[in-house]
Amino acid sequence: MIQSVEAKNYGPIRDINLEKLGSINLFIGPNSSGKTILLKAIYCAQRTIELTGRGKNITLDKEILADKLYWTFQVEKIGNIVRKPETGPLVFSLKENNGDKFSYSFGADTEKKIIKLENNCSPRSSNSIFIPAKEVLSLLDVIKNNREIKMEFGFDETYSDLAAALTLSTKGTIPELFKEIRGRLENAINGKIVYSKEKKMWQYVQGKTSFEINATSEGTKKIAIFDTLIANHFLTKESIVFIDEPESGLHPGVLIELLDIIATLAEYGVQFMIASHSYFVIKKLYLIAQNKNIDIPVIAFDKDGYAGLSNLKDGMPENAIIDESVKLYEEELCL
Repeated sequence: MIQSVEAKNYGPIRDINLEKLGSINLFIGPNSSGKTILLKAIYCAQRTIELTGRGKNITLDKEILADKLYWTFQVEKIGNIVRKPETGPLVFSLKENNGDKFSYSFGADTEKKIIKLENNCSPRSSNSIFIPAKEVLSLLDVIKNNREIKMEFGFDETYSDLAAALTLSTKGTIPELFKEIRGRLENAINGKIVYSKEKKMWQYVQGKTSFEINATSEGTKKIAIFDTLIANHFLTKESIVFIDEPESGLHPGVLIELLDIIATLAEYGVQFMIASHSYFVIKKLYLIAQNKNIDIPVIAFDKDGYAGLSNLKDGMPENAIIDESVKLYEEELCL
């Protein structure tokens, strides 16, 4: 599990140092303040750690990371990720609970070759995944064609990684907890999403009735993503899941159930990094922190490239999302 993260001159981020991260971590703040940028930065580092030395892969970690950054941020050269007009280099590091460290830095003139990288993290078989705000089940062929065949910018690397994870075919028995969660996910959408090998397409199945994937809602597809990642054994106890705007496309009731499921998986060992603009997400995670007496760090970004750190176990943080909710309530009282 990731314990701490440091980022300097990383896109809109000027200087952020996060200590004592938890099993669930919430990123909040204005648009373009760096929430998704940092989520993607952590994901690229974590995925590099996981892929280095795996199987017959002899690619160096420097090369894996450079490729991840290039296709994730879709820049002409990775030096364009460096904050401007800062004169210092981009610096990133993360530490795991066992003390292992992964860090790198490069300047604005860097093309696609990272020189300064330190990686003493142990090899692992676990997989981490980034779940974007937009669903991908109905776009898998488009995403794979764009990345693997055309090799063009469009859907970034987080989408192509997710597309590959969803089409992974693995057999075997999943843990009992994961079976229980799959049942809860199916109940949440009142059905399930399955891949028909005969028709070569994803379908939503409800009892004896089935529909093509494009005839279902964004929220149904998003819930189905979690179910598929569990069913095909991609997610395991040591996985880290990055979620950008879990509220996107979801009815509040389904969103609350999803957050309860996330809390269950977090207790099991899965770590979550969540970026959100939703009052429902903040409030529900606050209640989870209180009821379960667990730390849920909140990283609140500002427009100047910095971020403050608080803990939902200690109370609701001061932030614009809550302020706007209070304003609406006060307006209602004045009616």
